[in-house]
Amino acid sequence: MSKLFLAPGEIAESTINIGVKKANNSSINMLVLGILAGLYIAFGGHADITIMQTFSNIDPGLAKFLGAAVFPVGLLLVIVAGAELFTGNCLMTMALSDKKITIKQLLKNWVLVYLGNFIGSIILAAAVVFVGSYKTGSPMAETAFSIATAKMTASVAQIIVKGIFCNILVCLAVWMSFGAQDITSKAVAVWFPVMTFVMVGFEHSIANMFFLPLAKFAGYNVSWAQMLLHNIIPATIGNIIGGAVIVSLLYYLVYILPQRKAESKEKEGSNA
Repeated sequence: MSKLFLAPGEIAESTINIGVKKANNSSINMLVLGILAGLYIAFGGHADITIMQTFSNIDPGLAKFLGAAVFPVGLLLVIVAGAELFTGNCLMTMALSDKKITIKQLLKNWVLVYLGNFIGSIILAAAVVFVGSYKTGSPMAETAFSIATAKMTASVAQIIVKGIFCNILVCLAVWMSFGAQDITSKAVAVWFPVMTFVMVGFEHSIANMFFLPLAKFAGYNVSWAQMLLHNIIPATIGNIIGGAVIVSLLYYLVYILPQRKAESKEKEGSNA
């Protein structure tokens, strides 16, 4: 009988193997798959706003929940359809810790995927404004402005902290999806953590690559430098701490390092 879900230790090994595959992908594939992931996350962001603008005047809490409920489609598409998302790729530090990839390979993946994510997010932001989904004065535009205002008025320190907790949840969603052995289980694994981070207002650097340019294209008064320096870069720093350090390295210490030490002792004993 096949297993329906991997145990945490098995997920850790699988995460390392997946990290090795990601690190050895071609540069063009990293960039193209990064663009697709940016589009996918932006799809979720656009759906989020579409629902929120309908319910925000009825019940703000309900509006946040319903918007958050559809946002996970982005990460589900990344995982099931196949794409490269920077925040999820923070888990690659497990493969780095296990000496299966180099720091050069890690940074190459992160840079190309991050750039691709930015391109994909901006493409959809420009497209939905172009087709008239965010006309001046419309509830859609006002909701986009409200989201942008919340992101631009928070302090840099607050954004970093929110970024940390955001990517703890995102990487846990990716972690659990690696353990799931069928699409339905992957969908459930992804939905709850991602819905939670969106509903409570944590900061996801790639999602913000859609939300902030979207508001700018729709007429919101913000510069590219302000978006990058005040929000996207601080959110990225927080995302790296939450995913690459807290989730990835702590799980490596718990599940992989003791196993590697045991393997080393066994090897030494067999060579004695």
